Amino acid sequence: MTNDFTVGPIPGKLFLFSLPILLANLLQAAMQLISGLWVGNLLGSEAFAAVTVATTVLAVVLAFVLGMNNAILTIFAQLRGAGDTYGIGAFLSAFTILLVILSALVGAGGYFLVEPLLALFNTPLSIIDAAKGYLQINFAGTLFLVGYNFIGTMLRAFGDSRTPLYFVLLATVLVTGLSPLLIDGLELGVNGAAWAMVLAQAVAFLYSLIYLAKRPDQYHLNPRRPGVAEFRTILQLGIPSSIQMIVIYAGTGVILSLVNVYGNEVVAGFGAAQRLDSIILLPAVALGMAVNAMAAQNIGANKWPRVTQITSTGVIFNMSIMIVVAGMLLAWAEPLIRLFIQDAASVAFGVSYLRTIAIFYPFIGLNFIFNGVVRGSGAMFQVLALNVISLWILRVPLAYGLTILHDEHGIALGIGLSFVLSSLFSMAYYRWGGWRSKKLFEANP
Repeated sequence: MTNDFTVGPIPGKLFLFSLPILLANLLQAAMQLISGLWVGNLLGSEAFAAVTVATTVLAVVLAFVLGMNNAILTIFAQLRGAGDTYGIGAFLSAFTILLVILSALVGAGGYFLVEPLLALFNTPLSIIDAAKGYLQINFAGTLFLVGYNFIGTMLRAFGDSRTPLYFVLLATVLVTGLSPLLIDGLELGVNGAAWAMVLAQAVAFLYSLIYLAKRPDQYHLNPRRPGVAEFRTILQLGIPSSIQMIVIYAGTGVILSLVNVYGNEVVAGFGAAQRLDSIILLPAVALGMAVNAMAAQNIGANKWPRVTQITSTGVIFNMSIMIVVAGMLLAWAEPLIRLFIQDAASVAFGVSYLRTIAIFYPFIGLNFIFNGVVRGSGAMFQVLALNVISLWILRVPLAYGLTILHDEHGIALGIGLSFVLSSLFSMAYYRWGGWRSKKLFEANP
């Protein structure tokens, strides 16, 4: 069911809309979590390290395509707020054309350039072969991943966060059942984990297509021939949004390269911590996506006082939730790390990393809120600049600098301090920046 965010109480709507997004994101992370659990427990720490590196490389390469999701959310949400059904049909066709082309190019390019990509990340020689096979299989399935992410994001822009949850639930159930069968039962090893992921995404994509085909009028999805204006608007938002994702994941990749210098034990510990870290941050991510869609609908309807109320509510929700999450993590870091690995040195680093980074979680959450609202206006270049500051001017230099003083333990401290400083930049731009003057669709019919 779609929601109109331009009317009604904001706190209740934000909670009810963001909850399915959170659950879907938890399930999305659970697919990687479950896959990692099977790999780590069935194949050992070395195989787990290979999947950790491969997953990061995959995220960096696919960032350009998946970065379009921010443009999808903003464009369709503003059109929904403005009640522009013609625009929805034209942009649906334009996005479909662009994403099919990009998926083919990125998937093929990634498949054939696996070895140079792994070399860029200083991948240990002992895990290169396993990581290569995992990556090539996932690159072959790029269209399935991009496809069902596109449909889910579009539905959220219309205010429907419940249906995309079902898509992700289906994929997660399939990964849970297929992973042990293919990894151990058919003795495919790390490649089995990759095939499980690709097959699950393919089925979820097919299901999402069938779902939409049966409901063309519920979401006003009547494809129309797109014009130059639609492609121009998508590229104006999509390119900086995609570069933003590349900046984020490339920064993560540089941090991983730093971690790789300290050997397999630290890589495995960091990988386990990152799996948990990605789950723990999901409430903030969900709130950021929710305020993006809600703010965009109200911007499209020109209801600016509600945009301010959405921001304030998002900040309060974020701080409350992330403080509780940080406290829980400080208490349970070790048993959580041991879900993935048992090697003493790897566990020790993972626990230290998580307990350090947990203190800074509320600040990174503020970035998601402020940047989500700004993104709802279509100010993608500005959000890109904020992420460049966060990742490349703050996070990477601080992480590298503090390793000089504290060796591998300086990584978490540097990243945490960057959360604090980047949240101040995001808050300042939200308060005093010119994002409110951004206009979309002026060239559109």
